Amino acid sequence: MVLSLSSIADKIQGELKGPDRRFDGIFTTLGNASEGDIVIRHWIDDNGVRMGLEKGIAAIITTDPRGGALEATKDSGIPIILVDRIEFANAFALRWTIKKFAPETKRIVVTGTNGKSTTTHMIYHILKSSGREAYTNTDSKSEFNTLIDPVVPAQIAEEAKGKELEYLVIEVSEVQGWLGRVMEDHAYLMTRAIDPEVVVITNVALDHIGLVNSIEEAYWEVSGAVRAMNRGVAVLNYEDERVRSMADLNEKIESFFYGNRSSVSYRDDGIYIDDELLLLKDYMPFKSRHFIQNTLAAIAACISLKLPLEDIKAGVSSYKPLDRRFSIIHEDPLIIDDFAHNPDGIKATIESAAAMDGRLWIVCAIRGSRGKEINIANAKALAKTIKDIDYKLIVTDSCDVVDDLNIVKDHERRAFLRVLKEHGIKYTHHRKLEDALTEALNKASKDDIILLIGAQGMDPATTLLEKILKKGVRVTGQC
Repeated sequence: MVLSLSSIADKIQGELKGPDRRFDGIFTTLGNASEGDIVIRHWIDDNGVRMGLEKGIAAIITTDPRGGALEATKDSGIPIILVDRIEFANAFALRWTIKKFAPETKRIVVTGTNGKSTTTHMIYHILKSSGREAYTNTDSKSEFNTLIDPVVPAQIAEEAKGKELEYLVIEVSEVQGWLGRVMEDHAYLMTRAIDPEVVVITNVALDHIGLVNSIEEAYWEVSGAVRAMNRGVAVLNYEDERVRSMADLNEKIESFFYGNRSSVSYRDDGIYIDDELLLLKDYMPFKSRHFIQNTLAAIAACISLKLPLEDIKAGVSSYKPLDRRFSIIHEDPLIIDDFAHNPDGIKATIESAAAMDGRLWIVCAIRGSRGKEINIANAKALAKTIKDIDYKLIVTDSCDVVDDLNIVKDHERRAFLRVLKEHGIKYTHHRKLEDALTEALNKASKDDIILLIGAQGMDPATTLLEKILKKGVRVTGQC
């Protein structure tokens, strides 16, 4: 599958500047590129061009050549393809890579607002534990879980070396954007490129506020994965009315439901396929309601792939959850860590923790550099969920652990705390995550529950807790 640069430019609606060449490498990132590869980057400057020249790359695809990048490519002879939408290049790279390196694979796409990573990784585990060769872009740390750059095509090409992949299980971000601009139809474009046999939709809720600003816009972006299908089965959450309605979007496909009143459901004693018990509750990897939904989704996907029920049962019962998925990280007091970062996730996680015995201490990290809208929505969800329970709330900016891309801005903090005050919610606020965790550890009794929630601002909590416990608890200063 040797292509010319000019043909690639045509297919991604780009403009080739520089000499036309034959391409027979892979699509990848600048840092991982080798001789003959094409690098895809949102932006590149003259330093990046020189790095590419040293690596012997075939070309650069970008939307934003900065500084002296164009002059550098002209002087070095490296062709550059300029595009208006980088997602066209990423979709093409994904489609081309699958056709070249994994053409015989069965492919599964997982998308939705919540639960994508857990569902994706569980499907992958079921396949791998039953001896099947599979790839997923969601690893045990959930580091590679979007298709916004060419990491996934490069990984597929690498995984296919020396083995015949049977399955690709690919998590697709339901909404993507760059510098405040939504990449319209991201899930549609990527799903069309993957051409899956099975698409799993977890739910529809607001998360990426500022990129999409209404539930209708979120629905359109998520449903793109179903609309993009040319064949196969859409595995849909029956309990989400919007997801359930996606069964009527595409006449080319079948629909298979999971959730209450559907083919794959959870009852008091375990998981059922129709009226047959598949897995007792005691053998399930999750006991909280929202993660049980992810388990049902993974099972329904594997049934749609026609895997034997015994393989599915064994895979689910042996599954080890991803980090920060209602993970118990300490005993006495019980400390639970969860990547709850949007209204639905916050509500579901707190409800699961509140159903346990003991007073609930909540340490919540404000979302930094994401705008005030998502923080207002998160604060409202938090306030409404805890108002009728026995709680102690500690809010933090996590300024001692986040990088420049996740710093909580003053207007984000003010918006979050203002909502709590308007709802009559009592709280303490710390700039530093270490101080917030220290307060919780100092004041919680052994019978209490400490729940850690938040995105990047809470990611370092486990490591920080170990440090605090080793040296003894104490409150430090503010940032």
